[in-house]
Amino acid sequence: MSTNDEHVVDAALFARLRSVWETVDPMPVDLVDRMVATIAVEDLTREYALLTLVEGSLQAVRSDAETLTVQFSDGTTSVLLHVSANENGTRRIDGWADAPVLAVKLLHDDHEAAAEIGDNGRFAFDDARPGISRLRLAVRSGDGIREFQTPLFEV
Repeated sequence: MSTNDEHVVDAALFARLRSVWETVDPMPVDLVDRMVATIAVEDLTREYALLTLVEGSLQAVRSDAETLTVQFSDGTTSVLLHVSANENGTRRIDGWADAPVLAVKLLHDDHEAAAEIGDNGRFAFDDARPGISRLRLAVRSGDGIREFQTPLFEV
């Protein structure tokens, strides 16, 4: 028997087995939807931190005198951000992290800005563009370096 013939026989055998299992133990109708939801929740848990408004509202930063304070946490790392408007229309973001931060970047559309890390996990972005942004931090953990990423928020 040639290799090609063996593949045909195997395919037929697998088709018969699949038919038997579909009859004896069919896949639950909602299995695909449940798996997609489970993976989405796992991804949210892994990638996104809990967003908590500390004071103000999301629209507060749009006025000239108002500020916004937001806290992000994933259970091991917490980041506090204080966003205020500059006279030139940009925003100043002052941030503090409670973990040893090695690097911090502000991501906005296709633009990326880095900030220097000061004492006690403090960092600042002086001229952040308004709009939807995300913060990405490289944090030292017991077993190496891990990434902490905030959900999208409006600057």
